[in-house]
Parts: sequence; C-alpha cells; structure tokens
Amino acid sequence: MSVIPGDIAQLLDEEAARINNPDFIASDPVQFPRRFTRLQDIEIVSLLAATLAWGNRRMICRDTERLLDLMEHEPYRYVMERGYDDLDPEINIHRTFFGRHLKQFLNGLHGIYTNNPSLDAFSKKTGSGEDAAPAWRLTAAMQEVFTAQNGGVPCERCLPADLKHTALKRINMALRWLVRDDGIVDLGVWKSIPKSRLYIPLDVHVGNTARNLGLTTRKANDRHTVEELTATLRALRPDDPVYYDYALFGIGVTAKESSNQNNL
Repeated sequence: MSVIPGDIAQLLDEEAARINNPDFIASDPVQFPRRFTRLQDIEIVSLLAATLAWGNRRMICRDTERLLDLMEHEPYRYVMERGYDDLDPEINIHRTFFGRHLKQFLNGLHGIYTNNPSLDAFSKKTGSGEDAAPAWRLTAAMQEVFTAQNGGVPCERCLPADLKHTALKRINMALRWLVRDDGIVDLGVWKSIPKSRLYIPLDVHVGNTARNLGLTTRKANDRHTVEELTATLRALRPDDPVYYDYALFGIGVTAKESSNQNNL
C-alpha cells in the first residue's frame, strides 16, 4: 500500500494514542526494564523480557518475574560475576526456553560487556544505527560474539540464525523499548539507533491485523512483510513509524475480545 486511506490512518492514530499510555505498562513485559535505572540492567532485562515474549502475556510476565528472582534482581552483576555458571541446564525458564539457552545467552552478553561499556556502545561500534535494517545488523554482530563465547556453537535458540527471512520480532521489540523516546511507555535510553529506522515487531496477531486493514499484501510473517509494513507506516510518521505498533496491538486485542464475546 502506497497511500493509507484517511479512515484507516485515523483509526491507527486513535488506537496508538489509546494504548500508548502509562496504564499499559503494568500488564506488559515493558514493565520489567522500567524497574531499573542503570543502562546495562535495562539492556539485559529488555533483551530477556523480549526473548520470553511469546505466548500468553500473563505467563510471559510470570516467567520474567521468576527470571529476575533467579538473578536476584541484579542482572548486570549476575552476568559479569557469571552467576549463571552453576545454572541447571534443564531448568525451565519459559515454554521451550531452558537453562542451557539462558547460559548461552548470558555468556554471550558477558563477552559483549567485557569489551564494551554498554550494549548501546556495542551497537554504535557495529554501525547498527547507520544500517537500513539496524535490528538485523545488530543481531548478526551479537551472534558472532555469542558464538565465539560459547565455543563456536551458535545461540540459535536465543537469536535467529536465518537473518534473510526472520521477522526478528523479539529484537525489534527490545529496540522499540530501548530507542523510542516519547517518555510514555518506551524507555528511550539508547542513542546509537534513530527511532526513524526501527521496524515493527511482527507476530501473528500484528500480522493478521495489518492484513485485515490492508496495510500489507503478504501472507507470511517474515522479514519482507516487516519491511513492507514498516514502509507503509513510515508514510504516516517518517520519524517514528513503530509508534503504530501500539495501534496494531490494540486493534488486534479489541478484535480478539469481540470474537470471544460472540462465541459465548
């Protein structure tokens, strides 16, 4: 779609404004990085909460809370002191994400923080913010470090390996939290990536909503769809296209609730 019809644009603006408010925080995984003030803590918790963000939101929040308990609510210290070394590899963290995956992830982050003051600094060093697709550039750089840190074994359960096709939903979600700076829900603590270059965190519900609104013609929830959808939304807000992630989420939730009521 090259031009979004006026009624659809109005709906997107209204829904984004409705969802993007402080009341949204308490029921969303964004609540977890918002508990911290140190940049490194915020970065680590953003990545972990986004990594666990699939499935029921209550379960996501419950399991993220348990993960913070395990890290004694000091994620940066836990990473740098290698508190994960004695972690049971079979402990269930969330659905099919286990202790062995968490150890790989945190070991990779240990490697990054050993050589960089922050993940934001690492992002800047890798030129992610200058790339047309920052999330994919950053993920490739992180995967390189993670693989080296874990004896040459890629951390494929933590970071997608097929960067040509993956929608990279979880990393794009974490970047929305870290980069967007309107001071309402997202934290806006990063300087290495401009919000104008962010991409929509695409999942099944967001994809279905976008198709129902005619915002994308593609059926797959892949990278190409993310690029097409974000380009369409960028026409409305060139400086902040991912603002409309709130709208697509809100419309999808409303439609789901209406469907559930009709099935009663």
